[in-house]
Amino acid sequence: MAKLTYKDAGLDLDVYNQAMKRLPGLMEKTNTPRVMKLPQGFAGLFSLDYSSPLMRRNYEDPVLISCTDGVGTKLKVATMMDKHDTVGIDLVAMSVNDAICCGAEPLFFLDYVAMDKDNPPLLEQIVSGITDGCVQANSALLGGETAIMPDLYAPGEYDLAGFCVGVASKKNIIDGKKIVKGDVAIGIASSGLHSNGFSLVRKIVFEAAGLKVSDYVEELGKTVGEALLTPTKIYVKPIRKLLDNDALAPSIHGLAHITGGGLQENVDRIIPEGLKAVFQEGSWPVPVLFNWLQRLGEVEDSEMARVFNRGLGMVVIADPGFVDAIRDSLKESGCENWIVGKIE
Repeated sequence: MAKLTYKDAGLDLDVYNQAMKRLPGLMEKTNTPRVMKLPQGFAGLFSLDYSSPLMRRNYEDPVLISCTDGVGTKLKVATMMDKHDTVGIDLVAMSVNDAICCGAEPLFFLDYVAMDKDNPPLLEQIVSGITDGCVQANSALLGGETAIMPDLYAPGEYDLAGFCVGVASKKNIIDGKKIVKGDVAIGIASSGLHSNGFSLVRKIVFEAAGLKVSDYVEELGKTVGEALLTPTKIYVKPIRKLLDNDALAPSIHGLAHITGGGLQENVDRIIPEGLKAVFQEGSWPVPVLFNWLQRLGEVEDSEMARVFNRGLGMVVIADPGFVDAIRDSLKESGCENWIVGKIE
């Protein structure tokens, strides 16, 4: 019997090393002054505050805030398109958008990529997207792990997971406890489907309707694949701009990231007992993509509302006296927004 090697088992360490050499340059694009160099180390180091007095955050009773998430079956669409750079943005977005709902400043991000075999160009595409997402989130890509598992994943398949760590002064944590009757709900536009509901989307589009990712849809003004792969909007910078404004920050009583469960369920998570969020249907324009999917799959209104964001990716619950100023700030940050409901 011939002597077996790791390569015979499906893992070529030489190719793996080639893949790893492509990543440091991408990661360095996300570095902030708080990233501490540790060449060839077993972990990433990050200083909680800046050494420069000019840039110091001076956290009072700092609390670390952590989130983890994946991209889900949207990865199937990326594989069908053979386009893998945007799902990295999705990966970052799903965690950092959760973190800022607590008032966090996202500090750094870690990724986990699992593949069936070493594929340096594919890995580079994925991590370039993660890098883009980290830049949008003002977060450092501090490290990650690439796992090659040929017997666990089918050829060409891969999976992603991401981990975000943020910080907030204890007194500035947003947990919804300040929400009161009369507060106003401001909905911020999503960029599309984001990263939720893709098991239903794929069933509607590819099974029921028999469409291909390359099919052009006049109603959408783009191909099926282009519409479905639009990356998740990252809300870190516009929300941090609000929270860093001493005049506006106290008026923000709650933040909700609209993901699986839809608008009602995600906002309800932060509403104190005895109160309820009431939304006005028609107060924001539902993007044509959602109407197209609903018609194509003959999906009930209630199912659409529970599975998809329907055009709203983030909701701010705020004191009514500051709504105009908050909306103006969001507009300046390039975020379309609408008054979509109130607290009763």
